[in-house]
Amino acid sequence: MNRLLAGLFWALLYLVLVLSPLALMLLPPRPEPRPFTRELAAVLGFVALVQIGLQFVLVARFQRVTEPYGIDMILQYHRQIGFASLAVVVGHAALAAAAQPALLPLLLAPWRAGSALGYGLAATLAFLLLIGLSVWRRRVRLSYELWRGSHAALGATLLGLAMLHVRDAGVYTNSTFKWGLWLGFAGAMLAVYGYLRLLKPALQARAPYRVTDVRVERGRSWTLALEPQGHAGLRFLPGQFVWLKLGASPFNRQEHPFSFSSSAEHPERLEFGIKALGDFTATIGDTSVGTPAYLDGPHGSMSIDRYPAAGYVFIAGGVGVTPIVSMLRTMADRDDRRPCLLIYADDSWERMPFREQIAELEQRMELDVVHVLEEPHEGWDGEIGRIDAAMLERCLPRERIRRDHFVCGPNPMIDAIEDMLLARGVPASAIHSERFTLV
Repeated sequence: MNRLLAGLFWALLYLVLVLSPLALMLLPPRPEPRPFTRELAAVLGFVALVQIGLQFVLVARFQRVTEPYGIDMILQYHRQIGFASLAVVVGHAALAAAAQPALLPLLLAPWRAGSALGYGLAATLAFLLLIGLSVWRRRVRLSYELWRGSHAALGATLLGLAMLHVRDAGVYTNSTFKWGLWLGFAGAMLAVYGYLRLLKPALQARAPYRVTDVRVERGRSWTLALEPQGHAGLRFLPGQFVWLKLGASPFNRQEHPFSFSSSAEHPERLEFGIKALGDFTATIGDTSVGTPAYLDGPHGSMSIDRYPAAGYVFIAGGVGVTPIVSMLRTMADRDDRRPCLLIYADDSWERMPFREQIAELEQRMELDVVHVLEEPHEGWDGEIGRIDAAMLERCLPRERIRRDHFVCGPNPMIDAIEDMLLARGVPASAIHSERFTLV
């Protein structure tokens, strides 16, 4: 109930902020009456400006803001509202041009545009570049770190150009009070980003970690173990994750999200399951014992501690089993005897990360495991292929107790399995997953 109320509060506050320009436009001094299309164009412009500014809050990882929804939902909303804001900007420009036909020649010749129009065109181009680099990052082979830096720079540039456009348009910023409010808003949004990039790293420097083990796992995966230096360690919920930085400085911009694979009952030793996939993870096995590390978190809402139930079904694909291993290890350490079923799919028997550890957990708790192989070896008599509706019908428990379902793996797999579970009558409130692929 507390999470629900908090979620409603933040959603309402967001809506109030997005619509606040309408109230500000009604305050005196007000311009002479103008055609409806010009007024609507102004409304869309101001709404888009607030949405663009609030994007800095969405990515700042404020735990009180993200906790009711899950940070993956916040990040997905950040992506989708970016597209929506661009559409609003285009609508603003189209209405403004329709209301003032004299602007059309200037739109086709931006070098002749006045300052307000020129700033508006420049802001729109920056917005298009920001969206384009996000959508086609992999096609243009832009590294994650370079994309992330350019994304932040373009976002700040966009906000600055939009503010200059509003200033020079001057229709609803024609008083010191109104312009001061807009300056305060823009400054607050940039300060939020400064908190993420400057204050947070400074706080992380006060709670450093050290790499104590780098252990190879199956399927080109690794376990990275950290121990706290001079503090008690990070308390987290099983199934959560952190943004991890490796290196001497917490101001290092190369940080990536990784799920805990260790038990939440042992914050004195944190472990993460990492698969060698991208630029950063491809070299994770070369990390030296003793390397300094810094953590931002914990984050995430996909945890058995947030969703108590009489039993659980876990469905994992490949290294997506990592947060499930954390939940299972935590339950074993707590001597939690609630029944659990794990359906675990991967390419082959030899590539299944944490296979041996899961076998040990079967001996310590009420856990049944169904392995699913796409490339079965000779003599394999278990499930074959990909998880489908028929397989779920064979494997899912039929008892009447309420079980919650956790699904972890590639996004297409998560989407397909969620649809299958819903089709079988599992309520949406009993299905939990997290998605992090944004670009």
